[in-house]
Amino acid sequence: MQQTGLGVINVPERAQNPVRAIGIRVAIAVGVISIATAVVYVDRDAYSHALDAPLTLLDCLYYVTVSLSTTGYGDIAPMTPGARVVNVLVVTPLRVLFLVVLIGTTLEVLTERSRRAWRIQRWRHNLRDHHVIVGFGTKGRSAARALIDAGVDTASLVVVDSDPNALDAAESLNLVAVRGDATRSEVLKLAEAGAARAILIAVHSDATAVLITLTARQLSPGANIAGVVRDAQNVSLLRRSGADTVVVSAATAGRLMGIATRTPHVVEVVDDLLTPGTRLSMVERPEDR
Repeated sequence: MQQTGLGVINVPERAQNPVRAIGIRVAIAVGVISIATAVVYVDRDAYSHALDAPLTLLDCLYYVTVSLSTTGYGDIAPMTPGARVVNVLVVTPLRVLFLVVLIGTTLEVLTERSRRAWRIQRWRHNLRDHHVIVGFGTKGRSAARALIDAGVDTASLVVVDSDPNALDAAESLNLVAVRGDATRSEVLKLAEAGAARAILIAVHSDATAVLITLTARQLSPGANIAGVVRDAQNVSLLRRSGADTVVVSAATAGRLMGIATRTPHVVEVVDDLLTPGTRLSMVERPEDR
């Protein structure tokens, strides 16, 4: 398991406008030229001139532009002020633009791995009091939508799954995705489960849910752990493993189907209560004393 999270953790990144990205690079290049010109101009008496004349600001700017671009060593040199103005205002900007596109793109490719590692490290350092969703199938996605509809920031939701399709679905919702087997403590550590407010376990196998619950409770004694099981007989087992809340998916669905045959409006009310943003909502509050 890679401690940096590269290739395992995907942190959503805002798409940057390419025109803005190039504009920033050009601005940096102009700033460097300006600073270098000021330095040369302040110490202009220390520079020699082919015409044995004092250096002007234009001379300093010209010297800097040809020096920074590593061109113009005397084989071809504009001697008149007009020619130097053309060199500074036309040739040099084109040269800078070429260097920005060529070198900037190359450096971006070379530093992509380091940049991603830094972004993951910063994300993990700032991640606190978040929700970890283990398993991003139908149940996990429904849990994520319920949290988002309830006002939970997507930046505080972390999905853990080993299925590439599930991870793609998480990324499409702008959620951080961690690839791996959640029964391994190393994977949950990458999701910073130890600092999580809640851990939701929505995997397909009850046995896997028990193992993940044991691992999660060991890493995070204070987190609220909620799990889903298929068989009602496994409820007590999941609770003993450390789950605070256990939902029986098959039994709950079956009860609602049975109720629907005789009192369909009751099912509608229950569905409204469980769906944020609808006509009815259900909240929990301390009892009045």
